[in-house]
Amino acid sequence: MKTFITRTISALFFVAIMLGGILWNEASFFLLFFLVNLFALLEYFKLVRQIDPSYHEISQWHRYGLVVASCAMMMAFTGNSFGTSGGITLGFLGTCMTVIFLCVLPMGEILMGKNFSLKTLGYSALGLLYVTVPFGLLVNLRLSYNMQAVAIDGAHIGYLIPLLLIIFIWINDTMAYIVGSLIGRTPFFPSISPKKTTEGSVGGMILAVAAAGVFGHFWGYQWLAFQHWIVLSCIAAVFGTAGDLLESKLKRMAGVKDSGKIMPGHGGFLDRFDSLILATPFAWFYIYMFLL
Repeated sequence: MKTFITRTISALFFVAIMLGGILWNEASFFLLFFLVNLFALLEYFKLVRQIDPSYHEISQWHRYGLVVASCAMMMAFTGNSFGTSGGITLGFLGTCMTVIFLCVLPMGEILMGKNFSLKTLGYSALGLLYVTVPFGLLVNLRLSYNMQAVAIDGAHIGYLIPLLLIIFIWINDTMAYIVGSLIGRTPFFPSISPKKTTEGSVGGMILAVAAAGVFGHFWGYQWLAFQHWIVLSCIAAVFGTAGDLLESKLKRMAGVKDSGKIMPGHGGFLDRFDSLILATPFAWFYIYMFLL
């Protein structure tokens, strides 16, 4: 009972923070996912150190340089959204810093690292690709000029696509848990996530797409065409499930249950956003190819 209460309170707190950051304004959205990216990346590096102890030996320059490079990349994805009176934008500063650090970082590791290894550089590059790029693309979707131009009754709704992705993933996860608990019998990927069942996973996907289709047909047409509701929910369900399995694989390799303990009863940032991390690049590609 105590565990259930703890999970409920932390979940409500989490939802309040998420909705506030997503819906308030562009700056709050960027700040929210800037921080999420930072903590999720730190959890990724912790998992890598547990998977391969040699990653402990990277230099301080490498360790802190990666964090700065990740923050700079997040800034770069804001484009021209945040600027000064002198015409210098946060996106421009971020792009310059990203180029500098990604060029200088390997050279610094060669000169300062005790045991230079291309493998450790690969782990670091994979972390930026796996964590920072998806969150950067999510910020880019929110701050895109074309998305900002979308308005209902005079109110800009650039937050719509990121919010829908999160909602579809939540519906998929919730329905997969309920269906799996009721009729789940066949293990989905027992070597990675023993508790997941094929019935639950497929049921969650179907119900998530069905919920999106019903809402999109009767009410959501004023924001997006029906086919976009279906495709985005499919992306969230399919690639969100794959993202969950991918992070579960990393945790199994590291020999840990959760990526972190920032949320009582819910694990870490990677545990909460693993589905969004993998679904976002595919949603971004779809939006820019077929919607904007």
